[in-house]
Amino acid sequence: MAKNYLKSPDLLPIPHHKKNIGSLGFALIWVGMAVVLAAFAIGGSGVQSLPLGWVIAATIIGSIVLGLIMTLTGDIGVEHGLSFPVYMRAPFGTVGTHIPSVVRGFVASCWFGVNTFFGASAMNAILATLFGFDNWIVCFFIFAILQVINTALGMKAIERFADLAAPVIIIISGWMYFTLSDQALQEGRNVWSWVENPATGGAAFTAFMVVIMSNMGFWGTLAADMPSLSRYVKAPKLEKNWFKRNKGQIAGNLIAYPIVQTFMVVIGAVSYIAVTNYDPVVALQQSASGIILGILLVMIVLAQWSTNTSANLIPAATIFSNVGGPKVPFWAGVAVAGFIGIVVQPWSLFGVIIGILLIVGGILSAICGILVADYYLIRKRRVNVKDLFESDGQYKYMKGVNAAGFIAWIIGGAAAVAIPSYSFIVGFAVGCIVYYILGKYWWFQIYAQAELIDPDDQKYLGISVGNDWTIDLEDEAVPNVAIAPAQTEQL
Repeated sequence: MAKNYLKSPDLLPIPHHKKNIGSLGFALIWVGMAVVLAAFAIGGSGVQSLPLGWVIAATIIGSIVLGLIMTLTGDIGVEHGLSFPVYMRAPFGTVGTHIPSVVRGFVASCWFGVNTFFGASAMNAILATLFGFDNWIVCFFIFAILQVINTALGMKAIERFADLAAPVIIIISGWMYFTLSDQALQEGRNVWSWVENPATGGAAFTAFMVVIMSNMGFWGTLAADMPSLSRYVKAPKLEKNWFKRNKGQIAGNLIAYPIVQTFMVVIGAVSYIAVTNYDPVVALQQSASGIILGILLVMIVLAQWSTNTSANLIPAATIFSNVGGPKVPFWAGVAVAGFIGIVVQPWSLFGVIIGILLIVGGILSAICGILVADYYLIRKRRVNVKDLFESDGQYKYMKGVNAAGFIAWIIGGAAAVAIPSYSFIVGFAVGCIVYYILGKYWWFQIYAQAELIDPDDQKYLGISVGNDWTIDLEDEAVPNVAIAPAQTEQL
């Protein structure tokens, strides 16, 4: 490999002055991301055995816990400006990072395909209603291309789209809820008391936990690579308080996300109660027509679009760019993600989505646990950023692989799959504990880490002590230790 293969321009740390997404902007991005048809499936599945109130409680619990985990991992991006695949070089090695990263990138690409399929179905329904044009495959390719172009234009273009889409999504989602609730009442079903096959005793508790784990597994993939988004979120410089430094993230991860996720699960539940189908597009086609139906379907299109750009295409493109190095820029990574999302034939995936969520979410939850253990418990948020971009630096380990990370991932992922009803929590806990023990008492005893030998905040912390990180694409990496903004601009 070329000497600077780790120094792809699109993966360099985002300095403080280039973080351009505020608290409101990140919250609006979450409004768009959380409105996806797969979330409706969780609600529809839940009310088959639990009352709607219990489904809501399980969703809130799962969303808040996962939102906290997202914010924990997201601090990597806020503090150091690092993306997920770049930081993964620390717990997995400069070469080893590609394996778990590509798994996440492939999953994100599949989600892009699934969401594009449902958005294209809604787009096709609009065209069929208004103009008599009925060809969903054409709509699928057009919709996919539009999303790829929007994402390739960068994060600011995505934020502008979210600003436009979020208010429309909020208004129409409210209309959907009341319309579907009225439809259920006309069928003699009270949405707050009706249950298809009520579960009792231990079965009810298991069903409750499945809803929690489904919600966590659903967004668990994003929890792992939250740094790829959070590195663009504004944060106060020289702020050592974790909550104040991450207030931009908190607005999205712990406020907007739980609220919108819960509301989407409710809509899916009410849709199932009304017409025994948790796909609200099907329900709405039975209760609305003409312009009203067209407007509702537009919301579905906007929602899938905003979800895909932020939650799927950006993470996947960042990962594929990391694998390809400088020769694969961000826009090329977006194209690769889009291609994968098409060739997996996403129209065949939705029927098995709940089972996939539990398995994949559990496997990736172990990575979340490893990240938390590496970043907080072992390194104490101090990172030798310079060496993350050096092929012969401290993260080279054994031929580019950190065995502690892989062992922890295998054990944590296996534990999650073995106990699917508690997959995310089990995977996270086992991955975190195993990595901490192996890393602290074995691996890093063999492969010395500068930030552990000399835990100097001024050398290894980021914006909380006033540091930005500048990586020279040709020469060595240069840590700008406590330099003024004007100096950063000159570099």
